[in-house]
Amino acid sequence: MSRVAVVGATGAVGREMLAVLEQRCFPVDELRLLASDRSAGGSLRALGADHEVRAAAADAFSGVDLALFSAGSRIAMELAPAARAAGALVVDNSSAFRMRPDCPLVIPEINGETLAAHRGLIANPNCSTILLCMAVAPLVELGGLQGIVACTYQAVSGAGTRAVEELRRQEAQEARGEALTAEIFPAPISHNVIPFVQALQEDGFSVEETKVRDETRRILGLPGLAVSATCVRVPVLRAHSATVHAGLERPVSAAALYAALSDRPGIQAAQEGIPTPRDAAGGDDVWVGRVRIDRVFRPGLALWCVMDQLRKGAALNAVQIAELALGCPRGA
Repeated sequence: MSRVAVVGATGAVGREMLAVLEQRCFPVDELRLLASDRSAGGSLRALGADHEVRAAAADAFSGVDLALFSAGSRIAMELAPAARAAGALVVDNSSAFRMRPDCPLVIPEINGETLAAHRGLIANPNCSTILLCMAVAPLVELGGLQGIVACTYQAVSGAGTRAVEELRRQEAQEARGEALTAEIFPAPISHNVIPFVQALQEDGFSVEETKVRDETRRILGLPGLAVSATCVRVPVLRAHSATVHAGLERPVSAAALYAALSDRPGIQAAQEGIPTPRDAAGGDDVWVGRVRIDRVFRPGLALWCVMDQLRKGAALNAVQIAELALGCPRGA
């Protein structure tokens, strides 16, 4: 049994973490819900009971065995050291520690063995990185993966609850013929797409696009892998999508990739039909379809993939990390 703290419990990912803990029968002896001062004092139902929400602070981790963080980089950098010092295993969903050599960056189905070197702190990858890596991981051995060009189509819920509210508000404003007001995104997202996620950098790539490159290299163990991504925000409520063009050392057929994906946990190899965000929303699997021989990379493959970014892209992957690190498999 374990004492579990969820930091950022009232946010979209935090609430999803609580749902995943319950659905996977994670062994919880005591649950602590931690959030901002604004949310503290409220109540949240989780694991079949009502729990008081406490303020996230350094002294809130005494006796905690596992601390699941989903409160952003600033809070993680401030409080994760305190949680570790109190003896908790920290699994952090922010970008704060992902590229630290002493902090494993883990997708359990791909590089779970790296957890053996953890020092009480484990990083959960970016949601788009998880989607991309789950889809292309078999190509590392099948075809000698050489390079990736990807475009992601990211749902508004990836930016939090307020972003979902903004899309719904703008849809209502459009229906009434009113001017659209944008607070979360730099432009209206209703009936629109925004061709970058997070801030643009000096080289013209966004922060999100750089994360995808750097994290993919680390997770796949290919530090020299060529990766170019364009990350796009789209007016979809839930589930990210991506197009992927993979350059290979040697030819791989679509059938061979489908067969390899079918043997991997957490994958739906959609040889028939075209998976969409609606198919993935609310589910745990990454869907991969439209696999075909690429027309630019020779040899190479092109494919389409979708995934619920609140589940496998965040909450589920974090809980899977904890299960593996603590030796408590699903249903324990």
